[in-house]
Amino acid sequence: MCGIAGIISLQTNLVSAEKLKRMADALQHRGPDGEGYWINENTTAGFGHRRLAIIDITDAGRQPMHYLGRYTIIHNGEIYNYIELKEELIKKGYRFQSQSDTEVILAAYDFYKEECLQHFDGMFAFAVWDEKEQSLFAAR
Repeated sequence: MCGIAGIISLQTNLVSAEKLKRMADALQHRGPDGEGYWINENTTAGFGHRRLAIIDITDAGRQPMHYLGRYTIIHNGEIYNYIELKEELIKKGYRFQSQSDTEVILAAYDFYKEECLQHFDGMFAFAVWDEKEQSLFAAR
């Protein structure tokens, strides 16, 4: 399964690409198929990801993943019922760029907020940064 790491701090000097890379490198064994890093514009939030590509092995499934110009996620695990959830969210007007369960988590979070957890069947850990609200939601 993937390796995820993050730093959230009002002390902007604590959020750096070097620290995120070191954290993610410590999890390299969990994700040999790729790596990704992201730091927000304010330098108050940063994510690192080591990828084990299983569901969507294309670049569309890379993480950290961004959604609606607002949310950024790192995710480890699998949402078993993501196809059914995706179909429900499409009916509510959501559009998807990937075949990944990660993007479904983001759309479900946008629609249901914290109640999205009641809709997931699976084993997972994720963190979603909401740039508009400057807030973090994490669950496992």
